[in-house]
Amino acid sequence: MSMLPYLRAAVRPALRRSTPIQPGYDTTRDPSANSAVVDCAVYRDGRRALGRDCLTPREAMRRVREDGGFAWIGLHEPTEDEFAGIAAVFGLHPLAVEDAVHAHQRPKLERYDDTLFTVFKTIHYVEHAELTATSEVVETGEVMCFTGPDFVITVRHGGQGSLKGLRHRLQDDPALLAKGPSAVLHSLADHVVDGYIAVASAVQDDIDEVESDVFAAPAKGAARGGDAGRIYQLKREVLEFKRAVSPLLRPMELLSERPMRLVDPDIQKYFRDVADHLARVHEQVVGFDELLNSILQANLAQATVAQNEDMRKITSWAAIIAVPTMICGVYGMNFEHMPELQWRYGYPMVMATIAGTCFTIHRALRRHGWL
Repeated sequence: MSMLPYLRAAVRPALRRSTPIQPGYDTTRDPSANSAVVDCAVYRDGRRALGRDCLTPREAMRRVREDGGFAWIGLHEPTEDEFAGIAAVFGLHPLAVEDAVHAHQRPKLERYDDTLFTVFKTIHYVEHAELTATSEVVETGEVMCFTGPDFVITVRHGGQGSLKGLRHRLQDDPALLAKGPSAVLHSLADHVVDGYIAVASAVQDDIDEVESDVFAAPAKGAARGGDAGRIYQLKREVLEFKRAVSPLLRPMELLSERPMRLVDPDIQKYFRDVADHLARVHEQVVGFDELLNSILQANLAQATVAQNEDMRKITSWAAIIAVPTMICGVYGMNFEHMPELQWRYGYPMVMATIAGTCFTIHRALRRHGWL
């Protein structure tokens, strides 16, 4: 994974600068502020107009219509009232607005007149000292993107997946931002898919650890196989990962192959690269799911084998104990005339018979692997 940024830089030097994904909660929004707007800016010729001045969405749109360029408004978990004014300014479709406000949407790409509405699921790997049956492995969030002829509106839900670093990287690359709103959409898609690649690598380490535990030789006195609860929990987390990756395949295919008026032709070529990386991650996640199924079945099979071994040992000792039980039971009967009762060597003979028979049975069972 460490060579991936350099390989990408060699393939498409003008379109991205790979940097590590920022983990955890990171946002420029002041938690005490009443507005959901994280940042609002106008870009002309790839550069941010008026430096770092933060405009209102209405003011940003007015300046775009007067002087050209495009506006990029970033929001974090807006309410219906907060988003209603922005939707009116930019003419957003009510159905898309409802999805953006309430979140919990499936990754998708929809077109409403002159606006593309794209939903991405962001994935964050949750660091843990030890994988347990209740460990949270991945944490999901959502990023919605409205892309118009002269505006981009990004709506983020969740405490991770900040776009602050992405905005700064794009501002440092005016040649890319000069391509317009579609350049932001591509960079956002690339940012999300890069996050998938990083998480897939971390999840692979967890799966390798679980697999090693299942097939490792058990310590003396320890149960064979791994903890089925850990395996099942990891499988649930992988399924959550899969729900974020799989539905995004079709939108990336459309963006990379179907000509769209809102997507610059030069930018569309690079959506193919994002689609290719997404397909690779999807294959990994599907492989994780299948591998965890096999590991879970192997763990259950090992548990069954261990139970069978225990039952064989119990049965073997029961067979050995049955010999003295039977002989003692016979001589414990209260009949007056029984052979060997008055014999001087009767007791030593019976004890020797019991010991010899038990020893013979024990040797035979050990030879066949039952003990």
